[in-house]
Amino acid sequence: MSEELSSVFKALGHPIRREILDILKESPKTTGELDEFFPEVTRYAIMKHLKILEEGNLVVVRREGKYKRNFLNAVPLQEMHNRWVGKYMQPTANSLLKLRSAVELLGGKEKMSEFRIEQEIFINASREEVFKALTEKVEDWWEFRIAPKGVPSHFTFEPVPGGQFIEKWGENDGAIWGNVYFVNAPEEIRLFGHLGMQGAVNSAYTYRLQEREGGTVLQLSHTASGVIQEQWEQEHTKGWEYLLGTLLKNYVENKVE
Repeated sequence: MSEELSSVFKALGHPIRREILDILKESPKTTGELDEFFPEVTRYAIMKHLKILEEGNLVVVRREGKYKRNFLNAVPLQEMHNRWVGKYMQPTANSLLKLRSAVELLGGKEKMSEFRIEQEIFINASREEVFKALTEKVEDWWEFRIAPKGVPSHFTFEPVPGGQFIEKWGENDGAIWGNVYFVNAPEEIRLFGHLGMQGAVNSAYTYRLQEREGGTVLQLSHTASGVIQEQWEQEHTKGWEYLLGTLLKNYVENKVE
């Protein structure tokens, strides 16, 4: 497997070879047809590039009469994808691709930026109690809503890989606040979701729970990148302080008492 991956990485290491794969993605081509796409490159060089792609198993050559036709073989690329992009991380990767595409469509007129929020809250309760409140009992204390004003809504949170943190109103209406992609209960849970931000934004947040004498330290990490409005960092900083430092803390500690 290691040698195969090395061949794939070598094959992808040159811009002309990557461009050849882009061309073959559209349709198979003979060596002569590929040569026409690169007027400044010799036919011999194109043949060498094709040989390296063939060694990396990214191109399959089939003889048709007196010609050899080159076909894209995407299997090694899919194997790389499967190795490093798990099924729970795939939505994150797709989100990043969509983010990039959206920004490119704006023609560079919007400025890309990012922010990171780190907070710690001490809660006088066990990790198990805090973790359960963060997830299964979120309906009892999470105050912010996306639902239209005056329309009642409720939350559900599935603390399992692939689970979702959802707000629903009506029979078919709702919003996803977070998608779960990592769980190590009751120590850590990671999600990605817009958290009220709109447009070309990628956002992820993590809860980590550490035992401390007399209770639990809840650590929040929230990162966001993309076309971010100037006030969002301050709004989310204050929002998290209120949600976790006031609402969650009061809910858990008063419930425990």
